[in-house]
Amino acid sequence: MAGSAILAVSSTQAHAEDTFSEALAAGKPILESRLRYEGVDQSGLKDGHALTLRSRIGFQSSDFKNMKFLVEFEDTRALDDDYNSTTNGKTQYPAVNDPTVTELNRLQVVWTPSSFTTVTAGRQRIILDDARFVGNVGWRQDEQTFDALKIDTTVGKFAVSYAYLFQVNRVLGETADWDSDSHLLNVTLPISEALKLQAFDYALDFENSPANSTNTLGLRATGQTWLSSVKLAYTGYYAKQTDYGYNTADFDLAAWNADAALTWDMFTVKVGYEVFEGNGTRSFITPLATTHAFNGWSDAMAFSGNKTTANGFKNLSYGLTVAGYTHPSFPLIKNPTLTLVYHDLKTERLSQSIGTEFDAQFAAGLTKNVSLLLKYADFERSNTTMPASRTKVWVGFEYKL
Repeated sequence: MAGSAILAVSSTQAHAEDTFSEALAAGKPILESRLRYEGVDQSGLKDGHALTLRSRIGFQSSDFKNMKFLVEFEDTRALDDDYNSTTNGKTQYPAVNDPTVTELNRLQVVWTPSSFTTVTAGRQRIILDDARFVGNVGWRQDEQTFDALKIDTTVGKFAVSYAYLFQVNRVLGETADWDSDSHLLNVTLPISEALKLQAFDYALDFENSPANSTNTLGLRATGQTWLSSVKLAYTGYYAKQTDYGYNTADFDLAAWNADAALTWDMFTVKVGYEVFEGNGTRSFITPLATTHAFNGWSDAMAFSGNKTTANGFKNLSYGLTVAGYTHPSFPLIKNPTLTLVYHDLKTERLSQSIGTEFDAQFAAGLTKNVSLLLKYADFERSNTTMPASRTKVWVGFEYKL
């Protein structure tokens, strides 16, 4: 074990550059651009039209003495701003959380002292598991990043990730950022292809957002197996959340989910059920999550920091994905993927109907560097006490060098 680790380190060093100038010369530029239209028809408001262009430019060095650095700037421009960015004061329009902003997106140094440990310091992207609790909110134009110190290591069969967060750079520009004194701990034990276990503890403390200061402790299991020619994949978690740090409330809430997916050839059918408890005042929350991917693409279930109703929610979802079919009549469409999802939403407390949502998405590559996204979401509320009904349409093109 020790001999293989030494060999791996020696191999890494052999491929590292001899001088810092060589590490710079062997580095790679970062160049990305995403043009996206988001149209929103929401009851009680004017129709919203957001045409935004997000650009990123940066540089990542090659390895020098087991270290490398990365710098990246991000700029979002509104080409059509008939929407409420939450910072432009246009409250007569629906919210589209893509404000005009220019900022330093990432500035990090990565040190790899051994084959089994990596240390990342600075402004960085952190995505844990499937981003259900901690993610970069990559759907929005202004990415969520973290000023943090992160350590990834292995101890025997265990993979351990720990991060201390100094600041959360949120998706609404610098004025919405959170001052942080938070700890993220995630431990993974891969037992087999059919079973991977994880334990996590996310102790979040925000001086300028005390309502989102929470401690979330949980267990997660994932795996996949083959049933003849059909692949079965599953995910499940259970988590408990309590008040923490600057939060003066007193609560003890739980969340759990179970989902299963069957894949045959290009077809995947998925069924999921997720529950966030609520006590009538507040619910289980996920302040650092990428919520867009989970609670319906209309974002009807994403409000400010809480991202749920005070009575929590139950989300029963059904999905179908068709991936990889290329028609000879459309040779420019590469790796197309069609996804359809239906959500039936109820409150966890009192079990009141919230509404239903239908989502559809088509994604494909056009060239090696350019991709296309077409997306639709339709949320219909059950009654006027629930989040407003809305329909959203997206058309997007993205370039990555």
